Amino acid sequence: MIVGVPKEIKDNEYRAGMVPTSVLELTHHGHQVIVQSGLGEGIGLNDDDYRAAGAQIVATASEVFEQAEMIVKVKEPQPQEIAMLKKGQVLFTYLHLAPDLPQTEGLMKSGVTAIAYETIYTPDGVLPLLAPMSEVAGRLAVQAGASCLEKDNGGAGILLGGVPGVDSAHVLIIGGGIVGENAAYIAKGMGAQVTILDKSVPRLRELDNNFAGRVHCVFSNKASIEKYALEADLVIGAVLVAGAAAPRLLTRDIISRMKPGSVVVDVAIDQGGCFETSRPTTHSDPTFVVDGVVHYCVANMPGVVPRTSSFGLNNATLPYILLLADEGWQQALAKDEGFMAGLNVHAGHVCCKAVAQAHGLNYSEPTQFLI
Repeated sequence: MIVGVPKEIKDNEYRAGMVPTSVLELTHHGHQVIVQSGLGEGIGLNDDDYRAAGAQIVATASEVFEQAEMIVKVKEPQPQEIAMLKKGQVLFTYLHLAPDLPQTEGLMKSGVTAIAYETIYTPDGVLPLLAPMSEVAGRLAVQAGASCLEKDNGGAGILLGGVPGVDSAHVLIIGGGIVGENAAYIAKGMGAQVTILDKSVPRLRELDNNFAGRVHCVFSNKASIEKYALEADLVIGAVLVAGAAAPRLLTRDIISRMKPGSVVVDVAIDQGGCFETSRPTTHSDPTFVVDGVVHYCVANMPGVVPRTSSFGLNNATLPYILLLADEGWQQALAKDEGFMAGLNVHAGHVCCKAVAQAHGLNYSEPTQFLI
């Protein structure tokens, strides 16, 4: 199979869909890999590194899209990239279609087979291709929040960990999954007072055990969200409903009553956001203020640490890329129900129920398109 990897063009996105070690594995399996020149610049690599792994270097993204049978990316295709996709081509990347009707319609019109990293799951319910970026985003959320709390950045002028004799910041994390646990790990390490809210009592028990009781683990409901948000200096939104739009858990009313200069970081923004006042921002313009509360809602948070993120992501995606290339998408997906769940769009059909429901589109059962 001919596999193509274009450079990312989303605002301040420097991650690479494939690193040279992944290219080497594919070429070892007999596949051809076409890489756009400069793909590795953001992660400290150059074209020669990719050539040494067996890649063919081309100058433009259009050459990649024209020649490749499968396109491997990191972020969702931008409008100019959607225009280059074609019927029969496989697109393997993060899509986050539930809050994005224009992208969904563009992929449907293109006729492409679009497989999303974020909806693939394993037999134990883990989202293996979302997990590494969730780890990065959770850890970054605290760093970003701590910076936003600084007075020069619009915050209340609070040091997250405080100092002896001065209270440390109160951090509320809504959602106790991978993002939430990693956020708590960093926030607690920086000396903050941390509360995690989650709807799963078994998960709360697990988190309480993991943190040896040093993090306050509380059942999530409307009352607890309001109580702890009003006490918090920093709120991190870390909820996820796989493939679907994120629930809006922090209302405008609560936001309006939070402490002046407090900060909210919405890690769920690429699925529409879990705060009512959220809207997507970029690394070049990351924050805005609503009712005196600083909002950080960057939709590609891990893109700011592209080297760590690219290698972490490739460790997870490579086995799936190899399966698609070795066996073809139909046979690869037919063998694995969790892999099949990654099929979001095929030949104009929406094959992810959550995406179809979000946009009021017809849902097509993916099994009908498999071998």
